[in-house]
Amino acid sequence: MSRCQQPLGSQVPNQNEEDFRENQNTSGNDSSLRSRAVQSRGHGKAKQDEEQVTIELDSPRNKEDAKDDQETHPKGYLERKYGMIRDFYQKHKTTFRYIFWGILLAGYLAVVIAACALNFHRALPLFVITVAAIFFVVWDHFMAKYEHRIEELLSPGRRFLDSHWFCLKWVIWSSLILGVIFWLIFDTAKLGQRQLVSFGGLIMYVILMFLFSKHPTKVRWRPVFWGIGLQFLLGLIILRTGPGLMAFQWLGKQVQTFLEHTDAGASFVFGEKYTDHFFAFKVLPIVVFFSAVMSMLYYLGLMQWIIRKVGWLMLVTVGSSPIESVVAAGNIFIGQTESPLLVRPYLPHVTRSELHAIMTAGFSTIAGSVLGAYISFGISPTHLLTASVMSAPASLAMAKLLWPETETPKITLKNAMEMEMGDSRNLLEAASQGASASISLVANIAVNLIAFLALLSFANAALSWFGNMFDYPQLSFEIICSYIFMPFSFMMGVDWQDSFMVAKLIGYKTFFNEFVAYEHLSKLVHLRKEAGPKFVDGVQQYISIRSETIATYALCGFANFGSLGIVIGGLTSMAPSRKRDIASGAVRALIAGTVACFMTACIAGILSSTPVDINCHHTLENAFASSLSQNTTDMVSCCQSLLSSTVAVGPGEVIPGGNHSLSSLKTCCELLKPSTLNCTWIPDEL
Repeated sequence: MSRCQQPLGSQVPNQNEEDFRENQNTSGNDSSLRSRAVQSRGHGKAKQDEEQVTIELDSPRNKEDAKDDQETHPKGYLERKYGMIRDFYQKHKTTFRYIFWGILLAGYLAVVIAACALNFHRALPLFVITVAAIFFVVWDHFMAKYEHRIEELLSPGRRFLDSHWFCLKWVIWSSLILGVIFWLIFDTAKLGQRQLVSFGGLIMYVILMFLFSKHPTKVRWRPVFWGIGLQFLLGLIILRTGPGLMAFQWLGKQVQTFLEHTDAGASFVFGEKYTDHFFAFKVLPIVVFFSAVMSMLYYLGLMQWIIRKVGWLMLVTVGSSPIESVVAAGNIFIGQTESPLLVRPYLPHVTRSELHAIMTAGFSTIAGSVLGAYISFGISPTHLLTASVMSAPASLAMAKLLWPETETPKITLKNAMEMEMGDSRNLLEAASQGASASISLVANIAVNLIAFLALLSFANAALSWFGNMFDYPQLSFEIICSYIFMPFSFMMGVDWQDSFMVAKLIGYKTFFNEFVAYEHLSKLVHLRKEAGPKFVDGVQQYISIRSETIATYALCGFANFGSLGIVIGGLTSMAPSRKRDIASGAVRALIAGTVACFMTACIAGILSSTPVDINCHHTLENAFASSLSQNTTDMVSCCQSLLSSTVAVGPGEVIPGGNHSLSSLKTCCELLKPSTLNCTWIPDEL
C-alpha cells in the first residue's frame, strides 16, 4: 500500500510537508550559524565582525530587499539616457576608434603638407620619417593579410633555387671574391695602402677565431660571412655614400641636441654652476634622462616594434636563430642585462651556442642610456651611432665562429617575437619608472669609476716603484697595455705612430671599462682640436683623425672584466638552471665580443674617409701664405698626412709625399715637431 501511495504523495505535495521542510531548513541554517558563531568566539572581535558581514551578505533576505529597492526606486531620466549612450558606444566602439584615429591622422598629414609647402628643405626630416612610418604600417598590415599568398607565389622560385643552389652558390661566392679584389685595387689606388692593413686585420681576426673555435669542424660559414657582409654593407652606406653619411650626421646632431635638454633638469637640481662638476652633474644626468625616454618608448611599443624589424632582418640574412636575432637587435638600443629580458621565458630552453651568442651580443655593443654620456665627452656621435648598428651583425658572426651550433634550437620565430609591453599603466608612470630604474645604473657608473681610477693610480705608482729598481721609473699600466695590444691596434689600420696610444685605450677598456677609455680618448680629441704641437719633449700628445675614428669603433662595447660578473649574475638570476653553462661560456663570449669590436674597427678603417682626403694643397698653401695663425683642425690633419707620407733618407734628401712643396713640409714639421723626422734635414726650395 505504501508503494501505491508513494507516487500519489509525490504528485500532490502536502502543505504541511513543505512547511516542515522550510522549518527544517531554517533550523538547519540557524544551527549552522550557531555552530559557526561558537567556533568564531575564540578568534577575537575582529573575526566576529568579519563573520557577521559574511552572514549578512549570504542572507537571501538581503538580496530580496535589494530587488525590492530597485523596483520601488526606478532609474531616473539621466541614468536611463546615460545607459543608452553607454550601450550605443559599446556597440560601435570600433567605429568610434577608427574615426578618432582617422581625424588625428588627417590632422597630422595636414601639418606635414603645410610644413613641406612652407619650406621643404626644413621639413625634409619630418617628411622622411612620415613616409617611412606609413610604409612600415602598410607593410605590416599587407603581410599579415597576404603572407600565405605571397609564399605560394614565390614557392616556384624557391624550388628552383633549391634545385640549382649548388651551382649558384659557387657563382655567388666567386662574384663576391672578385668584387672584393677589384674594390681593394681601386680603393687602394684612390686612398692609399692604409686600407689594406685594415683588410688584413679583418682576415687575421677571422683566422684566429676559427683556430680557437669550440668546434672548428662544425662551423657554418653562412652566419660568419653574412654577418661580416652585412656589417660591411652598413658601413659602406653610412661612411661612403653621401646620403648615408648625411643621414647619420643629421641623426647624430639631433641626438646631441636632444640630450642637451638634460641641462634644464641638472641646472634646476644642482644650480647654475653644475658644470663645475662636469661628470657628476653633467654626464650622469644624461643617463637618467635617456633611461626615462627609453622606458616611455617601451610603454608605447615603439621600441619592441623596431627590435622586431631589426631582428627579422638579421634572421633572414645572417641565418641566426630567432632568439639570437632578437637579443642582438635589442642590444643596439638597450644594455647587456636588459636585452635578455626580451626573451626571458625561453632562456632555460636555449642551446649552449645560443646562450653564448646572447652573451657575445651584450659584450660587443653599448646601451643607448650610456651613448649620450660618451657623446657628452666630445666623441663623434656619428661614429658612435654607426658602431652601435654595425656591431650587432658582427657579434653574431663571431659568436657562431667561436662556438658553432651543434644542437637543434627549440624556440620558433613566433615565440621569440612575442615581447611584453611593460607593467606601466600610463606614460607618466613609465617615465617615472625609467628614471627610478636608472638610479642603480648611475650609482654603478660613479662608484666603478672612482674605484677603477683609484686602482689605476695605485697600479701606476706600484709599477713605477718596481721599475725604479731597474732604472726604469716610466713603467706603468699604460706602457704594459701599449705593448700587449699594439699589434691588434696596428692591424685595425691605426698608424704605426699612433698604435701605442690606441693600445693604451684598449687596455683601459678591457681591464677597467669603456668609460675610462672614452674619457682618455676625449682628452686626445681635445688636444688635437687645439692644434698644438704633436710632440712635447719627445712625448706624443694626440693621434690622427683616422686613428681616433678606428679607436672609437674598437672601444664601442661592454667587453671588459667588470661586465663579465654583471652578465653572469644577470643571466643566472633569469635562468638559474643554466648557471653552469653561463659560467663556462662567459669568458669565450668576452673574447668574441672584444674581437667583434675589433672587426667593426677594421671595417671602419677600410671605409673611413677622413678629412685629410680633402684638397690639402689648397689648404696648406693658403694657411702658410697668411700671416695670421692658422692652427686649424683641417691644416693639422693635412700636415699629419703630409708627414706620414714623406720619405726621409738623410740631410738634404727628403721627398715630400702627395706632391707637396718643401716649404709646406718644412712649415708642417716646425708646427707639429714630429719625432720621426729631423726638420733640419729639409732643404730650402730654390
